[in-house]
Parts: sequence; structure tokens; C-alpha cells
Amino acid sequence: MERLGSENQKNPSVYNYEAPWQIYGLAWSARSDKRFRLAVGSFIEEPSNRVQILTLNEENPSLGFRRDPSLQFEHTYPPTKLMFHPDPSSVSPDLLATSGDFLRLWEVGGEGGVELKAVLNNSKSSEFSAPLTSFDWNDAEPRRIGSCSIDTTCTVWDVEREAVETQLIAHDKEVYDIAWGEAGVFGSVSADGSVRIFDLRDKEHSTIIYESPFPDTPLLRLAWNKRDPRYIATVLMDCSRVVVLDIRMPAVPVVELDRHQASVNAVSWAPHTSRHLCSVGDDGQALIWEMPTVMSPTGTVDFGCGEDAAGIDPILAYSACSEINQVQWSTLQPDWVAIAFSNKLQVLRV
Repeated sequence: MERLGSENQKNPSVYNYEAPWQIYGLAWSARSDKRFRLAVGSFIEEPSNRVQILTLNEENPSLGFRRDPSLQFEHTYPPTKLMFHPDPSSVSPDLLATSGDFLRLWEVGGEGGVELKAVLNNSKSSEFSAPLTSFDWNDAEPRRIGSCSIDTTCTVWDVEREAVETQLIAHDKEVYDIAWGEAGVFGSVSADGSVRIFDLRDKEHSTIIYESPFPDTPLLRLAWNKRDPRYIATVLMDCSRVVVLDIRMPAVPVVELDRHQASVNAVSWAPHTSRHLCSVGDDGQALIWEMPTVMSPTGTVDFGCGEDAAGIDPILAYSACSEINQVQWSTLQPDWVAIAFSNKLQVLRV
């Protein structure tokens, strides 16, 4: 197993930034003209939090990050997720979405640096909203954002109209994560221990494709393979495994990746291949995995399963000095992965 390096070594493949607070939210820009831009959000246990937008030196990344004071702003409560508008053409306004007490849209780079464009609240009876745990911006239909909440609902927003397209009672308990598989299909995971898939063409029904094998164990994270939408990865609470699912074969995982030594906190599929993903955890490890493959009767390549998939080792490993809580793989630069731990942001060239 190749080791990229450790946090306390000077490694030319690792670029560092230290924030004045603990980092949780993390996002890469999806614009081709801003491909070296990242947003980081604070985790401070009080209402006043911060978001900073950073730029890695494009000509010489070893010089590190530039922080423009005009590209930072206050955020009410810690942002549970950050995500830039999925616009590689760079035609649309440079928007950043954040979740917390509400879903907010910010325009980056205007006259005032960062301008709040919209506060989206799906509560018709109150100026307050149940906290949002996560959201996902639809690559195939960028006018759509799907958000999830502790009130058991998932909401699909039309961000161009700044209005709710639809709201669904998605689970029996709190919903912790959501991910789009295609323009009208999304999945979600919950404290009820299930992965459910919804199709907006049939809003009254959902498909449960996986349930936690341990009673009352929540599922915390969900990542949909963008290169091959047959595959989803999920993470259980306080569990050191990553569960990979094939939506065509519900209930039984394709493979369980089990080389972490402590709880897995986040996963991110590679944007350029269907077979690679990165997982990070409380063991301070960022592990990159390559899924085994078999040829299906139809001639397509499927992930291997059963005994062939047992005992998979990661192909790359990186050690940080403390628990890693976030990972994002750059859509535009597939050899760059960003991780966050403590007050540090690190970009790894893999």
C-alpha cells in the first residue's frame, strides 16, 4: 500500500491552509475559470460562524492559498454543507449554497465580494425552519437543489424561482444526507437506518435498497457514483466500514471496505472514473480505493462481489495528525482531493 505522506512531513504533493477555527464544511468550485477555488466553513458551537473562499496559487501551488478578505462572510450556525453551482462552462453567476438553519444562496465575486442572494425557507407557518443536515446540487438539472432535514423530510428546490418544487416525508426519523443520481432521481439516508431512492415522476413511492444490519443504527452519509449511477456508497454511525451498494440488487452490499481503524466520517467518489472512491475517518486516514471488476453477461463492467471482493486494500493512504471529518474530490482536477481536520485544510495530489 503506497503512502502519500503524513501531516507532519513536508510533502510536495500536499498543500496546507490553517483557519482560525475548526473546519467542517468544504467545497471545490465547479467553474473552469475558478478551478483552484475552495470554500471552507467553520464549526463553532455558537450562532456566529464563518465561511472563507480560498484560492490555491495556480501558477505555483507550493506557495499555498490566497485568502481575500472580501471573500469571507458570516454564517448563522455552522454550515452543515457547502457547494458551488455545478457550472463548468462558467456562464452562470458564481453561486455558493450553504445549509444550516436555512438553505442560502450567495453570489461570489460581485461588487461587495460575497452577496446573499436568497434565503430559502420551506416552513409556511413560521420564520423558523427545522435544521437542514445536508443538500445536493443536481449536476444534470442545475436549477434543482435537494435538501434534507431532521424533520424527516426531503425538499426539492427550484433555485431559479427560489421556490419549493416538491417536499416529501422521506423517512421515519431524521434525514442525514441526500444525493442526486440523475435529473429526477435522488437517494437519502436516515436515523431509521435505511437508504431510500425517490423518483420525482412517482412521488408517492420510494424504494428501500438497504437497511442497517444493526438495529437503531443510523446511516450518516450517502455518495452516488456520478460515472456509473448503479452504485452508491453509504456510511453507518460509529462504523469503520464503507458499504457499497448496487441499486439493481437491493439489500446486499456489493462490497464492504473495512480497512479503517475507527469510524468513517465521509466518502467521495472520483469524478473521472467509476471505480475509485476516497474515505476518511477518525483514525486520521484518507484511503483511496479501487473497486474490483467483473464482466457482466451484457458486456458491461460490474464491480466484483462475494469472495472476489473480500479483503480489499486501499491503493493509496494518507495520514493526518487528527480525525478527518470531510473529503471532497475536485470535479475539474481529478488528481486533487481536499480533506479537512481540526483547523486545517489540505489538498492532496494523488
